[in-house]
Amino acid sequence: MRTPFSAAILVCAALLSCPAARAQDYPGRPVKIIVPIASGASFDTASRLFAEKLREKWGQPVIVENRAGAGHNIGAEAVSRAAPDGHTLLFAPPPSLVINKSLFARLAYDPDAFAPISVILSTYNVLVVNPKVAAENVQQLIDFAKANPDRLNYASAGSGTTPHLAAELFKAMAGVRIVHIPYKGTSPAIMELMGGQVDVMFADIGLAHPHIRAGKLRLLAVASEKRSNTLPNVPAISEVLPGFLSVIWLGAVAPAGTPSAITHRISAAIAEVLKQPDIAKRLADMSFDAIGSTPEEMAQFMTQERERW
Repeated sequence: MRTPFSAAILVCAALLSCPAARAQDYPGRPVKIIVPIASGASFDTASRLFAEKLREKWGQPVIVENRAGAGHNIGAEAVSRAAPDGHTLLFAPPPSLVINKSLFARLAYDPDAFAPISVILSTYNVLVVNPKVAAENVQQLIDFAKANPDRLNYASAGSGTTPHLAAELFKAMAGVRIVHIPYKGTSPAIMELMGGQVDVMFADIGLAHPHIRAGKLRLLAVASEKRSNTLPNVPAISEVLPGFLSVIWLGAVAPAGTPSAITHRISAAIAEVLKQPDIAKRLADMSFDAIGSTPEEMAQFMTQERERW
C-alpha cells in the first residue's frame, strides 16, 4: 500500500524526468560546443563569441572544442555519440550536416538524425586569386584557364568543404580544368595563396577581406546570388555564369533524441544573443548575416539543402 509520502516521491520523480522539467533546469552543468573545423576560421571565431554570451546568460561554462579533420566528420561523429541532453552541441557549416551524406560512401554517423536547433548565421564565398595571376575579372580567369588547362591550381580548406565544392562547381559551369590542392583548414590555405604556392581560392568573405584590403589577394567576384550591399562594385560570379551560388552558413544541432524543450531553449538563447548590439556589430564586421531560426525552420531548411547538394 502506497503512503501519501511515497506517492509524493513518485510524482516528484515523474516531474523531474519529463522533458519540460529538464529543460527548465538546463543547463545543469558545463556545455561543450564542438566545432568540426580548425581554430582561426571565421565560423570558429563566431562560435566562440556565442559561447561567451551563452556562458553569461546561463551561468555555466560553455567550452568550444575544435575537432577538425575528415571533411568535418570527426567532430560530427563525436557529437552523434554524446548524451542527448543538450550539454554537447555541434556548431557546424554545411558539410557535416547536409553535404557529406552525398559525398562519402560510408559515414560513422547519420547527419539526418541530429536534432535541429538553429541556423545561426550565413555568409558567402568570394573568388580570390594571388596578385601574380594574370586575371582581373572572372571572364579573364576563365579565358586563361581554358587556354592553359591544368596550369592553374586552387586551394581549399579540405575535400568536401564548401570552398572545394564551390571551385568544382565553377570548373563545371565554366568548362575549365584547375588542379585542386586541399589544406587542413581555411587559414593555412589562405596563407599559401598569399605566398603564391597556389593561384586561386574560394574563401568566405570575412576571412579573406583583410588580406584583400592589404593588397595580398585580388578579389574577382562574390559568390552570392547578386552583388553584395557591402561590396556593390564587385561583380557576382552569376553575371558571367548564371545560376552560380555559394552561400555558407553555421548551424547548431544536438545529438539525436535531445528533447524538443531543450533544443527550443537553446534556439531561443541563440536568437537573444544575435539581438545584442555588440554581437550584431561584430558579426556585421565579419560579413555575417544573422539568422537565428527555430528548430522547425532549421529542419525544413536542411531538407532543402540536402536536396540541392
